[in-house]
Amino acid sequence: MGTLKQFIKAVRAAKTAADERAIIQKESAVIRAFFREESNNHYYRRNNLSKLLYLYILGECTHFGQIECLRLLASPLFADKRLGYLGTMLLLDENQEVLMLVTNSLKNDLNHSNPYIVGLALCTLGNIASPETARDLFLDIERLMNSPNVYIRKKAALCAMRIIQKVPDFLENFIDHSKLLLKDKNHGVLLCGLTLIIDICIHNPNMIKYYRPLTSYFVNQLKSLVNSTLTLEYDVSGITDPFLQIKFLRMLRVLGHGDVEISEQINDILAQVATNTESTKNVGNSILYETVLTILDIETNKGLRVLGVNILGKFLSDNDNNIKYIALNTLNKVISIEPNAVQRHRSTVLKCLRDPDISIRRRALDLSFALINESNIRILVRELLAFLETADNEFKLNMTTQISIAANKFAPNKRWHIDTILRILKLAGNYIKEHVFSSFIQLIITTPELQSYTIRKLFFSLQKNLTQEALTLVGIWTIGEYGELLLQPYQSLEEELNHVIKVSDILELFENIIDSNYCSKTVMEYLMTSLMKLSVRIKEQPQIEKIRSLLRKYSTSIDIEIQQRSLEYERLFQFDEIREEVLKKMPPLVIKDSEMFDFSIRKVKSSKETDENLLFDLFGDDFFSKKDSNDINNDKSAILEILGSLNHHKSLDTEKNVSVFAQNSESLGTSVDSVSSKLNKTIGDDIYTVYEKNSLRFTLQIDSLHISDMCIIAITNRFLNVGFTRISKINLQAAVIKSQKLQMYPISGTFIEPGGNLIQTMKITASKGSLLRLRFKIIYNCYELGDVVEQVDFNQFPHNLLS
Repeated sequence: MGTLKQFIKAVRAAKTAADERAIIQKESAVIRAFFREESNNHYYRRNNLSKLLYLYILGECTHFGQIECLRLLASPLFADKRLGYLGTMLLLDENQEVLMLVTNSLKNDLNHSNPYIVGLALCTLGNIASPETARDLFLDIERLMNSPNVYIRKKAALCAMRIIQKVPDFLENFIDHSKLLLKDKNHGVLLCGLTLIIDICIHNPNMIKYYRPLTSYFVNQLKSLVNSTLTLEYDVSGITDPFLQIKFLRMLRVLGHGDVEISEQINDILAQVATNTESTKNVGNSILYETVLTILDIETNKGLRVLGVNILGKFLSDNDNNIKYIALNTLNKVISIEPNAVQRHRSTVLKCLRDPDISIRRRALDLSFALINESNIRILVRELLAFLETADNEFKLNMTTQISIAANKFAPNKRWHIDTILRILKLAGNYIKEHVFSSFIQLIITTPELQSYTIRKLFFSLQKNLTQEALTLVGIWTIGEYGELLLQPYQSLEEELNHVIKVSDILELFENIIDSNYCSKTVMEYLMTSLMKLSVRIKEQPQIEKIRSLLRKYSTSIDIEIQQRSLEYERLFQFDEIREEVLKKMPPLVIKDSEMFDFSIRKVKSSKETDENLLFDLFGDDFFSKKDSNDINNDKSAILEILGSLNHHKSLDTEKNVSVFAQNSESLGTSVDSVSSKLNKTIGDDIYTVYEKNSLRFTLQIDSLHISDMCIIAITNRFLNVGFTRISKINLQAAVIKSQKLQMYPISGTFIEPGGNLIQTMKITASKGSLLRLRFKIIYNCYELGDVVEQVDFNQFPHNLLS
């Protein structure tokens, strides 16, 4: 039988995966056979269990060795116990039934005379203790926390932490013991005692009050560590016990969070640590980083927070990428607390965009977007666009979206806004989300004074570059919509824009697009519609005929959509009297998708309220008021508008409405014409903000309210992502008081991109004159914090709402 070393060499020497599997299977069979023989040779037993642990590391099946682990830890030999306990910790967990067999061995070893065997038992119990095992052995742990042996005391403290986590009822039994550990002169015991207390306070915040009176003791202990002369026993790179210093800082952070009085006691020592700690080595940087986290998490003064931000700024200039990363990551969280202090380090952050490390570039990019405001948008966007030119493709999609959001929010003027989006289209037109160029088209429609400038910029850009699809799509659409502006004289400081453009130049550009390798199906569909619109923008009959012949060429296309468009447009050419009316310019519309870029809560227009009321009606609610004939006609036109909107850039709300109307097409007429005749109370456009935290804003609006003996309220909930990172796993739970009834409809999605939104509707039935109160449980996941669960009570509705 070979040794562990020989087995590892054989596995590594395998030339193929099949050879490796064969070696592993053969050795596993040998180990199984040995376990069945129940040999008393301790060397072979340890050797085989060592091989089994190596198989575990490789991800192989090792469950057949669990009982052998129990046999080894029951052996009187220390070498057997050590390997047996190691195997038990690795191969078993708290959910294994076999673990119940370990309890007796653990109890015996916890009372052993050899402190190292006691340490093995404590280590195992601290790693895999189940609630049942914790209940059986917690008295032994209490006793061992008072052991005269330092080695046992510190391990018992960590084991107590596991027991409290598994059986919270035992928490009070360990509070006094944990305080006694703080008086220990041994740094190891003190370190483990602080770890236990911090864990208690984090998982049981109501226990913090028992430790707050010890704040001055913690401050004095930390001060003595900072000011003490170096001792060889605790010296690490010229700093006295940095591990213990960091634990004290974490303890102070837990105690000072949300408490002004405690924070005032901590301020001086934090300032002392921040100014006196050497930052030339990693040991000092680790203490400074923990100090900064403490400063930012307690109720400290502005000067100290600025000091903390400046320390992070120094980290950005460090050569160590790990230090740079944590600085960028922390500044991303700090910017909402001290935006002005973070802004001072803007130039250093922008330098990090050129760092060779991709993770540094990603964090620097997130922070750069968070730094953008009205005063610096020109500078930052210029730097970001310069970075976009050389950025990896994986960055481009997020960058184009974020720059568009920033431009929509902070653009100093429309000209700058248009130039910025044009620059994005030129640099990364193949990495742009649909709603970005849809929003840009809306900007062009609503800015008539810059339409000539924009269309000429697009025209000359397309002449130079056809490789960026978004640029091509926007250019084609704009030329079709405002083609006559290209033919008019134009004066500009940019000499290129002053060139005279003829219809033949436009058609030549379109032919070049068709013949290029970048003419996708979508581009072709846009181009055909643009040609058709251009036919009513120009007056030269020969050019119109050329457009007609271009379109006619695709009447036999193998693509059904392109063929259909060609035939329909050819048919439309036969009706000159209506062609011009059908192809007239689009009016300035309020595209709901643009709400994705609006970070402020705006009043919702009455037309939207009408559409949403009809949407509720399709769900089967009959509590809406009977409207007069004009209102009903307006509703019908709204429905026709929704059913007729085939533009790809409709918002999520509209897409949801379309799907609902399509599913209920058979009952559509009845839903509109048979509106309930019950009396409705007039509802205003008030939007209530229920929750705003971690870049997520949750609002609600009352859409309809029917007043009778039992009132029925229709409410729309809206989630808005006002940050720069994606929010996922969104879920909303709601509850009302017992006398009321709540019905919730499905949410429109589970994640929100930056600037995006989700909606969810709900209906509440309540007795007349009662108060409307809601309790929400908001669940989501964000990049910085992970899974977040928040509970919010909301009672801000008018008291006379249901009267």
